Amino acid sequence: MTLAFAAHDPDAIPVHLLAEDDVAPWLETQDNATQAWAKAHAFTGAIGQALTIPGDAGIAMAVVGYGNADRRRRARFHLAAGAARLPAGTYALHSTLDVPDLEVEALGWLLAGYRYDRYKVQSTMGAQLVAPPGIDTARVEAMAQGEALTRTLINTPASDMGPPDLETAARTLADQFDADIDVTTGDDLLAANFPMIHTVGRAADRAPRLIDMRWGTRGAQLTLVGKGVCFDTGGLNLKPGASMGLMKKDMGGSAAVLGLAHMIMATGLPIRLRVLIPAVENSVSGNAFRPQDILTSRKGLTVEINNTDAEGRLVLADALALADEDKPDLIISMATLTGAARVAVGPDLAPYFADDAHLVTSLEEAAQTQADPVWRLPFHAPYETMIEPGIADLDNAPKGGFAGTITAALFLRRFVEQSPYMHFDIYGWQPGDAPARAKGGVGQATRALLAALPRALGL
Repeated sequence: MTLAFAAHDPDAIPVHLLAEDDVAPWLETQDNATQAWAKAHAFTGAIGQALTIPGDAGIAMAVVGYGNADRRRRARFHLAAGAARLPAGTYALHSTLDVPDLEVEALGWLLAGYRYDRYKVQSTMGAQLVAPPGIDTARVEAMAQGEALTRTLINTPASDMGPPDLETAARTLADQFDADIDVTTGDDLLAANFPMIHTVGRAADRAPRLIDMRWGTRGAQLTLVGKGVCFDTGGLNLKPGASMGLMKKDMGGSAAVLGLAHMIMATGLPIRLRVLIPAVENSVSGNAFRPQDILTSRKGLTVEINNTDAEGRLVLADALALADEDKPDLIISMATLTGAARVAVGPDLAPYFADDAHLVTSLEEAAQTQADPVWRLPFHAPYETMIEPGIADLDNAPKGGFAGTITAALFLRRFVEQSPYMHFDIYGWQPGDAPARAKGGVGQATRALLAALPRALGL
C-alpha cells in the first residue's frame, strides 16, 4: 500500500481547518448561503466534524473542525478525524497552522487512508489531499509509508508471517533501497554463535534466523534491534488462550524497526544503518527449551530459564551482543516485551529506557512535535539483584512480579557495554479505531526517533 499526497490539482476542493473559536469569524467572511448552510448543519468546529458546502457545480468547499485546546490535548491527528468523513475528491488544505503542526495533520490524513486488505476487500478513503505548501512532502510520505509497513507486518497472521516471511519482508525493503542483507538460519545459528536465538526457535517447523541488514556508507552508525517472535505460544509455560490471542503481534518490535528503517532510508539520513532481527517462533515440541534449563549466550553470560514465556529477551540478547561488538554510536532495541509495560502506561504510550541525557532530551522534544508519545522509565540499578538467580549469571523471569518491564530492560542492558543504548518496550497494537489509527497493528516511537536522530547523532 502506498500512502502519498495527490498530484497538484488547480481544481482541488478547498478544505478549511477551523478551531471552535475561529468558526464565527470565518463565517462572517462568507456569503449568506454558506452561513445558513453551516448553521443548518450545526457546524461548531468540534474535532471530527466535517461539512461540505455546495456550489453551482458541486462542492464549493469543505470545513473540518479543529476543536479547542483542551480537546486537542486529549487526542491526536485532529484533521484526520474529520477528513475521514469527507466524500471522495481531491482537497487542498487551508489553515493557519505552523509547519510542524501542519506536517503532523497532513501525515494524519495520509494514515487515515491505511487499509489492511490482504484477505478482504476494504472500502478506501476517497478524500485525497494535495500536499500543503511549506511542508517536507517527501518526509511526510516516507513516515506514512514506513508506518504502513509496520502496521501491515503486525496485522498479518502468523500463518503468513513466520520467520521466513519476515525475512522476505526485510529482503524486499533491502532491495528497495539497495541495502545489503545477510541471514543466518537454523543450525547455522549455532555455528555462528547465536545459541539463544537457536534455542528459542528450534521447536518450530519454520527455522529460526538472524536477519542482518546494512545501509549507508558514511556518518554515525546506528544499529536497530527488533524482536521478531512471529508467534508466541509461551512455549512449555503455555499461555492461556486469552493471552495467546494477540501473539501474532509479538514481532511488533521487528515491524517497528523495519518501518523506521524505511523512513531513514527514504529520507536519506546520512548515517550507517544496521538492522538486526532475531526471527523465531516460540513453539511447543519435544525439543522445546524447558524451565530450569541454563543457556549460554553469545556474550558468554549464562541464563537460567524460569519461564519459557520470557523468550523475547533471550533472542534479543544474542542480537544485542552482536550489535555491541561493532561499537556503533547508538543501539536501539524495540520489542513487545512485557505485559508489565502495558500495566504501567497502557497501550498508547511507548515506554523507553535510556541513561544518556542528550538522547533523552532529543527524543522527548521530538515526541512532542511528532504526536508520537513516549514515556521514560528507569534503568533502576538496585533491581539488578532481581535478575541474578545465583546458579547462573542471569534469570530470564524473576519471581515476585514486581517491576517486570524494568527488570527486562536491565537484563537486556547486560548485553550492551560499548555503545549508548535505548530500549523501547512497545505494545504495537491499537485496541480500537482512532483518528488515523485503525484498530490493529500500529507503529510507536518510530516517528519520534526519526525526528530525534539528527540531533541525537550530531548530524
